[in-house]
Amino acid sequence: MIADITSPAFAELLKSGRPVVILLPVGSVEPHGPHLPLGTDTTISLAAAKRAVPLLAEKGLVALIAPSVPYGVTECAAAFPGAVSISADVLTPYLNAVVSGFLTTGAAHVCLINNHLEPAHDQAVRAALNGFEPNQASVACPLKRRWARTLSAEFKSGECHAGQYESAIVLAETPGLVNEKARRSLPHVPVSLSEQLMAGVSDFKEMGMTNAYAGAPAAATPEEGEELLALLAQMVATEVSDSLAS
Repeated sequence: MIADITSPAFAELLKSGRPVVILLPVGSVEPHGPHLPLGTDTTISLAAAKRAVPLLAEKGLVALIAPSVPYGVTECAAAFPGAVSISADVLTPYLNAVVSGFLTTGAAHVCLINNHLEPAHDQAVRAALNGFEPNQASVACPLKRRWARTLSAEFKSGECHAGQYESAIVLAETPGLVNEKARRSLPHVPVSLSEQLMAGVSDFKEMGMTNAYAGAPAAATPEEGEELLALLAQMVATEVSDSLAS
């Protein structure tokens, strides 16, 4: 974690002869049913970053995890308590400035790891790369078809907001933050966010997600969560290495 090291220690890493890569987890403060915490998306991004560090070390890179950006464009869940949204006009230049700051201080590359999958948020995160060379910055996000097709059946169905997919990951990473009594009792909610969004419906309640979740959270296991995090970590490592090679 870059926040845990000193300035001289960071300087030594820059002089190590190996490229320094900054992994910047991005998420949201967003309702995730009655069972998962508001910071779920940020937790997933950070968990993927942690598991990507050794993968990048195998490629000869020094990967450091930056403090997370926990706020995003969060309009779909606005009808539920706890949703905090910032506009793309705020998020994009902020992320752009953070990337620029790390590059200026000597990092070779910055990867924005995003697991808040609201389309407007994803677009705002990707827009933050404008102005940088392809080898300087990248975005790792499972909305990209290349990565989506590697993930679980529930994720590919679109029924993946606080369902089996996200619940499994949080069970693997921060099980103490899961309301297990609630999770185990929740029925399957067969609402595909991707289909609803393509149909022009952008409000969770209008989609039929009356408790701010879709999918089957009761079916989640921490073992599946670890498998999914391994795939997300590989996504991060590949996006970084591909970008550096461009």
